[in-house]
Amino acid sequence: MILPIYTYGQPVLRKEAEDITAEYPNLKELIDNMFETMVRADGVGLAAPQIGLPIRVVTITLDPLSEDYPEFKDFNKVYINPHILEVSGEEVAMDEGCLSLPGVHETVKRGSCIKVKYMDENFVEHEEVVEGYLARVMQHEFDHLEGKLFIDHISTLRKQMVKGKLNAMLKGKARSSYKMKQVKS
Repeated sequence: MILPIYTYGQPVLRKEAEDITAEYPNLKELIDNMFETMVRADGVGLAAPQIGLPIRVVTITLDPLSEDYPEFKDFNKVYINPHILEVSGEEVAMDEGCLSLPGVHETVKRGSCIKVKYMDENFVEHEEVVEGYLARVMQHEFDHLEGKLFIDHISTLRKQMVKGKLNAMLKGKARSSYKMKQVKS
C-alpha cells in the first residue's frame, strides 16, 4: 500500500524516533509498504517518521542506481533501530534532496565512512563499517530518526535561499508526483 509522505512542517519529522521490538504490530506489512511507497516516489531511502511513525525503521534501495553502479544490483535493505556509532573519513560534499522536502536540493557535507549498529527484519543485530554512497544515504535517513533534516546541515545563507519553498510547504502548497501529507494552511 502506498502511504502518504509527510512534508516539512509536520511535527513527527522533528521528533526523536523510538526503538521498537519484534512484537511491533504488523511490522512486515509496514516494511513492505515503506518499500512500495519509497519506490513509487522515486526515492532511495525512507524513514518511518516520513510516513508519520516516530519509530526507528528505515528502508533503503540502491537497485535503481545499479545501471551505473553494478554493486548496488538488488540492494534493498531494512534497518531497524539503527544507530550511527562513529562518523569518519573525508567530508564529501554532494547534492541531496528529500521526499519530505519536495523540490529542495542542496549540497551537504557528510563523512565518507560510518560505523553503524542495527537490526535486520529478523531482529538479528549487525554492526558494520559502511563507506561511500551508502554511508551518505544512511546518514541522511538516520538523521530523520533523530528529528533532523538535510537542510539542518546547510549554511544560513542557503537556508535563506530555500525559505520560500519551505514556507510554501508550511502553507500546504508543496507539489510532487507522489501522495503527501502536508501541513494544513
